[in-house]
Amino acid sequence: MNRRGFLALPLLAAAPGRPLSIATFQTDVTPPLGSPLGLGTVDRAAALDDPLSARGIVFFVPPAPIVLCAVDWIGISNQGHDQWCAALAKAAGTTPERVSVHTLHQHDAPGYDPGAEEIAATQDLTGELFDPKFAAEAMRRTAAAVAQAVSQPRSVTHLGIGQAKVEQVASNRRVLGPDGTVKYARMSATRSAEARAQPEGTIDPFVRLLSLWNLDRPLVSLTYYATHPQSYYGKGGISADFVGAARGLRESALPGVSHIHFNGAGGNVAAGKYNDGAHENRAILAARLAAGMKSAWDATVRTPVTASAIEWRSKAVSLPLGERFSDASLRSTLVDAKLPVRERLRAARDLSWTRRQAAGRQVRLHCLRIGDARVLHMAGELFVEYQLAAQRMIPANVVAMAAYGDFGPGYIGTDIAYSQGGYETGIVSRVKPGVEGVLMDAMRELLR
Repeated sequence: MNRRGFLALPLLAAAPGRPLSIATFQTDVTPPLGSPLGLGTVDRAAALDDPLSARGIVFFVPPAPIVLCAVDWIGISNQGHDQWCAALAKAAGTTPERVSVHTLHQHDAPGYDPGAEEIAATQDLTGELFDPKFAAEAMRRTAAAVAQAVSQPRSVTHLGIGQAKVEQVASNRRVLGPDGTVKYARMSATRSAEARAQPEGTIDPFVRLLSLWNLDRPLVSLTYYATHPQSYYGKGGISADFVGAARGLRESALPGVSHIHFNGAGGNVAAGKYNDGAHENRAILAARLAAGMKSAWDATVRTPVTASAIEWRSKAVSLPLGERFSDASLRSTLVDAKLPVRERLRAARDLSWTRRQAAGRQVRLHCLRIGDARVLHMAGELFVEYQLAAQRMIPANVVAMAAYGDFGPGYIGTDIAYSQGGYETGIVSRVKPGVEGVLMDAMRELLR
C-alpha cells in the first residue's frame, strides 16, 4: 500500500486509441422528517439514522454519454422512472435510452411513483406514498449534480475487474418444503430459529467490482451484490441500512475514490439466515459486505482501457400482467374507506402499473460492455436465478447485474416460482408466468 492507502501496483501504460473520460456525481436525497417511507409500507420518518444519497457515473463515449445512477430509495416506478431518466439525460446531454436509474431498495427510505400518487389523490390520500415536493427537489438536485459533473471530466486509462465471496450475509428467502411449495418465508429479519437453521439456498455469493483508474490512481469503484438490504426497518429511522454502511466503510478505507453500489437480483434473497432483527446486526452485516468488497478490490486485475471498450445496448420489453390485476377490482379496494390505508395505497401502486401496461408502455433493459465485463441493467425485483442465468450465458466474461431499475413490476419470479406460493409470487408480484421467457430472451440478446 502507498501512503494514501491505495494499492501499490506497477505503473501501467495507457492503451492507444481514443481516451476514455468519465465524470462522477453525488448528492443528498434524504427526505425531511415526517415524510412517508417505503412508498407507504412503513412508518413515517421520525428520526435520521444516516443520510441517503443519489450517486453515479457518466461515461463520455460516442455517440452520446451514458449515465448510471444508484439511489438510496426503496423504488422509482413507472412514469417516475421515465422522469428521472429524462432529467438526468438532459443534464448530461444525452438521450433517456442511454440513462439507467436504479434504487438500492432500502425500506427506511422514500420512493417515487407519481402515477400512484395521482390515483391515491382521488381518494384524499395525497402525500401518503411520498412527499411530492421533496421528490421533485431530489430529482432536480440529482440532475444539477450531473450537470455540474459533466463540466469536470476525468481521464481514465485503466479498467479494474475483481470479485470475491461475501460470507454470511445473503440467504434465499423462499425455503421449500417436501411438497415443492414455500415452507419458510425467511425474510430480512427472521426470528424463527428453525427457519434460520435451513441452508442458504440459491444465492449469488459474489460481490463484483469494476474500478476505473488514471494510471496508478483509482477514481471509481462500482460494486454489485444481490440481496435485500434490510437489517431492521419500519421504526421510523431514515437509513441507507447495511449496504450504505458497507459503502461508507469502503469510502473511509479509500478516500478520494467515488464508491457507487448497485443491488443485484435480490428479489428472493435477504439476510434472514444471519439476522434475527437485532439492531447490532446492521453493523455486523455491513462489516461482512465491506470485507467482501475489500477482497474484490484486492483481487482486482487492471488492463488498459479506451473509449472503444465501452458499448451500450438497450432493449424495451413488455412484461405479462398478473392475472389478478384488473382495473375494476383494484379500484374497488382503493375506494373502500373501511380498509387499512396501506392496503388502499398498495391498490394505487398496483393501478399505476396496471394502467401503464394497458397503455402499452414497456420497460427498458440495458447492457454495458466495459472491456471484458458486462453489466446488465434490469427492472423490478428480480429473483436471483436471472442473475445466475446471465452469468451462464457468457461464462468466459464477468457478468454483473444492477436490478431495481423501473420498480413498477415489483417482484419478478421465475415461471416455476408462481406455482410454489410464497409472498413474492403468490401475493404481490405484478407479472405472471411467461415473464421468464421474455427476460431470458432479452438478456441473451443484450449479452450477445
